[in-house]
Amino acid sequence: MNGKSWIIFGVIVVAIIGGLIYISPKNTVDVSDIENGSGKILGAEERNGNIGDHVFGNKDAKVLLVEYGDYQCNPGCRLFHENFSPIMQDETYKEQIAFIYRNFPIPQIHPNANAAAASAEAAGKQGKFWEMWDALFGNQAEWSAASPSERNEFFERYASALGVKLEQFRTDQASDAVSQKIRFDQALGKAAGVTGTPTLFLNGKKVDGDKAGSTEALKTLIDDALKDVK
Repeated sequence: MNGKSWIIFGVIVVAIIGGLIYISPKNTVDVSDIENGSGKILGAEERNGNIGDHVFGNKDAKVLLVEYGDYQCNPGCRLFHENFSPIMQDETYKEQIAFIYRNFPIPQIHPNANAAAASAEAAGKQGKFWEMWDALFGNQAEWSAASPSERNEFFERYASALGVKLEQFRTDQASDAVSQKIRFDQALGKAAGVTGTPTLFLNGKKVDGDKAGSTEALKTLIDDALKDVK
């Protein structure tokens, strides 16, 4: 292998380890008619399995933060969860912003990511999306490297603790609707130029990752956006 080949190989390895490569999935959904999809709340329709955006906070707020994430992504998505969670619990921010999480699993490097996304969506069918979102990121180290049978046991344990009916949960996990929702989110991300996770959009504009690396940085970002819309 010559010098140039080694450089290319090294870049690919680093990117894969960092979880930054997105490989286009098969059976993508056509979202070409949706203008600035990362700057608006999208409702339920056939293309997304009749599962609309999950919105935390005030859906009528003038500030909208959208995350394209992968539940197995570490450290990026895990750290965003840790940093953003205090803001989600702040009543002041809950009234002034809307937050959407969209699925952007990268199964080529995160083999449990799709199953985790399906579990969150399945819990969402029973009104427990955000609780499952929190459980998956909060317990990421527990299930991330687990085998398929082990990870499913973890996911069902989290769901059960949330009061989710497991028989329906299992059915929804494997449903076409949930699979369609995940593909729809991925298509939106791809259309917006997402290539890795987490990727954030604030009122439709991509956020520089350096400006979202801590709770205080996120607060500053949101505070500035709130000033702009007043």
